[in-house]
Amino acid sequence: MHPYENRRLSEGFADLDRLAVEYFVDSQSKKPDDTRRVDRILTLIDRLIPVLTGSTACVIGCGPVPQTLKVLRERGLNAVGVEPIPGFVAQACAYLGDPTSVLRGAAEALPLDTASQDVVFFENVLEHVESPSQSLREIYRVVKPGGVAYVTTTNRQRLSLVGENGEFRVPFYNLFPRLIKESYVFTHLHYRPHLANYTSRPAVHWFSYADLCALGREAGFAQFYSPFDLRRASDDVRSSSLPKKAIRALGLIPFMQRSPVLRSLALTQIGSDIFMLRRGED
Repeated sequence: MHPYENRRLSEGFADLDRLAVEYFVDSQSKKPDDTRRVDRILTLIDRLIPVLTGSTACVIGCGPVPQTLKVLRERGLNAVGVEPIPGFVAQACAYLGDPTSVLRGAAEALPLDTASQDVVFFENVLEHVESPSQSLREIYRVVKPGGVAYVTTTNRQRLSLVGENGEFRVPFYNLFPRLIKESYVFTHLHYRPHLANYTSRPAVHWFSYADLCALGREAGFAQFYSPFDLRRASDDVRSSSLPKKAIRALGLIPFMQRSPVLRSLALTQIGSDIFMLRRGED
């Protein structure tokens, strides 16, 4: 029997919200500890603005197991989460042991005061929202003058030998024409929800680093940095996990940071992360 024989197509795949909560709670619970990664990000942000005990921070789209939010709170930041899916909000509050730690809200209409946040984390969410431009305008609204938004999202230019794209279980999806992408989104939502890991909000926006800069400027942000721009050659020299060739290559970072051509080439592959700085008060 056709799956929509007795219900409307607009209802989407049966029980998709429940499947999404189950999948993401399970998958995020299995992730390795996020402390070192968040600490590295805070170090990079501190190279732009001071990150102090008591600094305000928000994690938008924190998910049901908000490790990033947990680490920020452990580091002494006054941090709160925002999540649009009710089931995720409940799970996240239970995970943190604080019923007020995560607020329900969408990126396009944040339940936060204007100019209230020193730092905003917006990781792996921009590709899922209904309006990227409105979302970034809202983030700009809540970031303090002189504050920073850290955004990670899809990279439509990235090349992977096996076609991995981080969103769809379809090799080389990020390189597909828009019409084919839209057809896969439709198929995911109505017939094969495993294609995008059971999410009710699959990735529908794909960006280059230049796209993110353009969207950020339209929202009001003034300066833009990739993690690569903020790295220093000395950052990982003491890391025993790096091979000697990789350690020697770190010495090229300052040269590559100052070369527009080399920086551009690097950002085609690592341009999915960006720090957006709001201009300070005049």
